[in-house]
Amino acid sequence: MNKYELALVVNAKIEDEARAAVVEKAKGYITRYNGVISEVEEWGKKRLAYEIQKMREGYYYFIQFESDAACPAEVERHIRIMDNVLRYLVVRKDA
Repeated sequence: MNKYELALVVNAKIEDEARAAVVEKAKGYITRYNGVISEVEEWGKKRLAYEIQKMREGYYYFIQFESDAACPAEVERHIRIMDNVLRYLVVRKDA
């Protein structure tokens, strides 16, 4: 099992419940593909480096998880089409 980190930037203009639902959905995709979530960091609302979809701010989340090599591609495939996700990135962490 490899260690990965999923970085999510979520739309800042939606309600707290909707934002929590987006994060829970992303966590659900990780567990669906046999990933084990170890930590979820919420960095809160931050100013974006540049405007994305006419928005200047977003909520940042970092989800640490362990999984086999196929899981990150599947998670990215699902997150790519999610509403309210401005940017995402899955990176492998070195041991």
